[in-house]
Amino acid sequence: MSADPAVVSAPLPASGWREFFAKEDWWAIWIGLALVIAAVVAFALGGSIKWIAVTPQKWSSVGQALAQFGGDLPRYLALFVLWLVLFGTVARALGLRLAQFLPGFAVLFVVATLIYFVGLWERAAYYSLEPPLVALVVGLIVSNLFELPDWFKSALRVEFYIKTGIVLLGAGVPLALIVWAGPVAIVQAAIISLATFGTIFFVAKRLGLDRRLAAVLGTGGAVCGVSAAIAIGGAVGAKKEQVSVTITIVFLWAIVMIFVLPLLAKALGLPTGVAGAWIGTSEFADAAGFAAAQTYAGFAGQPGIAGTGDAAVQAFTLMKVVGRDLWIGVWALVLSIVAASRWESTGIATRTDSGEIWRRFPKFVLGFFAASIIVTLVAHGLDYAAYKKTLVPEVVAPLQGLRTWAFTFCFLSIALTTRLRDLSAAGAKPFYAFSAGVVVNLVLGYILSTQVFAGFWQQLGQP
Repeated sequence: MSADPAVVSAPLPASGWREFFAKEDWWAIWIGLALVIAAVVAFALGGSIKWIAVTPQKWSSVGQALAQFGGDLPRYLALFVLWLVLFGTVARALGLRLAQFLPGFAVLFVVATLIYFVGLWERAAYYSLEPPLVALVVGLIVSNLFELPDWFKSALRVEFYIKTGIVLLGAGVPLALIVWAGPVAIVQAAIISLATFGTIFFVAKRLGLDRRLAAVLGTGGAVCGVSAAIAIGGAVGAKKEQVSVTITIVFLWAIVMIFVLPLLAKALGLPTGVAGAWIGTSEFADAAGFAAAQTYAGFAGQPGIAGTGDAAVQAFTLMKVVGRDLWIGVWALVLSIVAASRWESTGIATRTDSGEIWRRFPKFVLGFFAASIIVTLVAHGLDYAAYKKTLVPEVVAPLQGLRTWAFTFCFLSIALTTRLRDLSAAGAKPFYAFSAGVVVNLVLGYILSTQVFAGFWQQLGQP
């Protein structure tokens, strides 16, 4: 999801090697893979990065939490410096003012630390105080009651944090799992993408909406909300206002689903892998979906909830990132051809070759696969027991901790950049059309995840 709903025009592609240092997708790959490689090298030398990849532990009293934080204070300071250097480098490369970004990120890190500790309270799960939900509630309250200063807003890089987290997530998803579940995710995503797009486009046209707006709304619901809206808006020559309306509606439904999907799945007693797949099928943005999946992961082990917490996140990733997000390039290619050949002139040059697919392709997905391949190669020759005993605690677990930090930064940024009164200005008809797609996503996604492909999703995370 974009940190600024007003930014709706697709950026011009950087040429040559500059592209690798001019886009968030590539920087997310460089940062994520650098951390993965550092973890692997440390492991090969007999060490680990887990000292700097510090995370709060379970606590039962405020005194215990303060004592824990005080004992690990040097580690938290080292982690803060690490993030500050990495993200500060990216901010400078992307043209942001460090004088604004650095103090803004410092505040973000402090708030994220407090929220992380709240989520590790031993009674947090009982009160549904999972870190993603706490971050979203706190952020929404602050952003809708106060006007945030510009220097703080510069640190709220929603898409960059989530893309970095997705790359790190690849280290915890072995390649064998992707090969095994990937085809299922792609088939399920294809069914959802076609059904949702068709529903939204048809309803939008019946309501008298422009076909370009109908196309942008349809892909926003069928693939990955904001990214798809921007990409398809450029492909079909949609007006800036049409893309902005779609982004606004995506924000609204994505936030609603963060709360609805985990609680609904919990009430239905779904296994974590099945719930993760349903969330991946029914959510409209990567960041929001990860928040929902992370929330459901926190329910693992509670009465009636089978499976591991990681299974929820893994299933969501395979369903949303490996499955649905890959459709951005496909829809951009197809709709650009339709707009150029069947609709009136778009006023822009459209390319319909393989280069167009590459330009629209979410590059950070490559980092996810690369991280998975690296850890898979390191684990070569280990059976599952040895993998869990040696590689997980020394390599995978520290990277998962860093991933959770990146996700927490993202969840806070989502809420802190969402103003509810702006969401209400989108209009009724586009909202009705998109909501029809929400119903399809929710119902069809439930059937596919819990009935048709349930056997695959239930086995995630099992030895």
